[in-house]
Order: sequence, then structure tokens, then C-alpha cells
Amino acid sequence: MISIRPAVPADAAAMSAVLTASIRDLCTADHRDDAEILAGWLRNKTPEMVLKMLERPGALFLVAEHDGEIAAVGCLTGADEIGLNYVAPTHRFAGVSKTLLAALEQRIRQSGASHAKLTSTGTAHRFYLANGWQDAGPAEADRGMLCYPMEKRL
Repeated sequence: MISIRPAVPADAAAMSAVLTASIRDLCTADHRDDAEILAGWLRNKTPEMVLKMLERPGALFLVAEHDGEIAAVGCLTGADEIGLNYVAPTHRFAGVSKTLLAALEQRIRQSGASHAKLTSTGTAHRFYLANGWQDAGPAEADRGMLCYPMEKRL
């Protein structure tokens, strides 16, 4: 069973582990094992930095629990924008990311927004397309990677 709940400070270490493993192991097509790109991407994913992220005004962090552990981390950075949706490699293809995405979209609907936006990695681009998202412009270079602005009518 997958459950979604708001993240709390006690989750910071587990959230950091999910973010780090997901980026390191699942996003290799994006960072191409380039040490500089990887280091830049992971710089703010330490437990201490995750704690600071949790305190950020206007941000809402959710975690997905699967088999009794935090399996994915998501974040809304505004009323209509998804900032994060990362899954632990050990929970990939178990419906965790899809369930978390649905919860993030529901929170956006509840805010009154009719459209949502996000910026996808190349790795996640097909996932979002398969879940009803559309490209909102051309891919853009960011920190040595291509990122895809996307939107969805809710």
C-alpha cells in the first residue's frame, strides 16, 4: 500500500536518501555521470539542506510511503507548480511516483488553480507525458542538462 502525507522535519534524512539515490541512480541520462553536474545537483540534497527546504515559505513537501518506508518525495513550490517528484530506485515502477503525482495535482486543484506547471528532467519527461502533461515550450539547458517546461490542465 502507498500512502501520501506531508513531510515533517524527522523525515529529512530519509528524504535526502531518496533524493540522492534517485538522482544518482535513475537520472544518469541527465547527468551522464559527470561529477561536476552531479555534485551541483546533489549540493542541496543533504539532510541539513532538506530541513531548510521544509522551512521554505510557500513550499509544501509530501512523502510517499511504501512498504513502511519513505519511497518518494514531492514538493509544490507554489499554488500551481510542482518542484520535485523523485522516487527511490528500489520503489521504481511500483506506482509510487504516479500516486505522489496525483496527490500533488490534487493539492494544486484544491488551491483553485486550473493549470499546473513543472520542469522535467529528460529522465522523467516520458513519465509526465504518459500522465497527461504536455510540453510548454522547447527544452532548455540548465546546469549542463536539458530541462523540459511542462504544463497540465487540471
